[in-house]
Amino acid sequence: MPRIAVNDINLYYELHGPEDGEVIVLSNGIMMSTASWVFQTQALSRHFRVLLYDCRGMWQSDSPEGPFSMELHADDLAALLDALKIEKAHIAGISYGSEVSMMFALRYPEKTKSLIVIDGVSEVSTLLRLQSYPWRLAGERNDAALLFHTSVFLNFGEEYLIRNEKMLPAAQANFEKLDLSSFVKLMDAFTSYNITEQLGQISCPTLIVVGQEDPIKGPKMAQIMVDRIPHAEYVVVPGAGHALCLDKPEPLNTLLLGFVLKHSDQV
Repeated sequence: MPRIAVNDINLYYELHGPEDGEVIVLSNGIMMSTASWVFQTQALSRHFRVLLYDCRGMWQSDSPEGPFSMELHADDLAALLDALKIEKAHIAGISYGSEVSMMFALRYPEKTKSLIVIDGVSEVSTLLRLQSYPWRLAGERNDAALLFHTSVFLNFGEEYLIRNEKMLPAAQANFEKLDLSSFVKLMDAFTSYNITEQLGQISCPTLIVVGQEDPIKGPKMAQIMVDRIPHAEYVVVPGAGHALCLDKPEPLNTLLLGFVLKHSDQV
């Protein structure tokens, strides 16, 4: 599996699609991996070069000593693009990955062709801090089952859970592979994050997508970003929960393809 040295760590990455295609980066949610983008990779790689990666502390990338931060994740992504000789890309992410993406757009506007925020926030509200604290507690206790059961009903809409109920034991088993000590540091990076007052500095074309039934980072939090990022486009996906890339992949793929193509050099 490809790994590359950036910022004194090794990052795992994958490239899919035509070598001469425009690049779209997909950054993972905090409990997700590159495999979570399977439906988007299939659709997008027919038209674009798709870059998937695990940020530091996730899955197949290194988890060094010391705290993580969104700024550090953004710097890692910039170094990854440089190492792969990618000058500019469409920057997209879901949940934690969308927050990394917004930080990247702020720190590296010259490398950001467009920005796509999927089920993200620009700050951590009191409710979100309380809602997500059991996840950190599960990480501290090294209890993957607790993490799964305190998050699964929030990550997916009811329709998805009913349709995929037989797959839930396998999904829980996958949580056993998480590095929960690194997960705690990822949670700390998230809960200290607040860029709401900087959103007006984002000047690239921006698409904000949120699941209508997302109880974690839903339309109320999305509206904060819509109101502050100049000319941001906004779509609420009906019936979708938080893990939109898995919950409702078809409408998300349509939105991604349309938006990236609209802001592509291919037009």
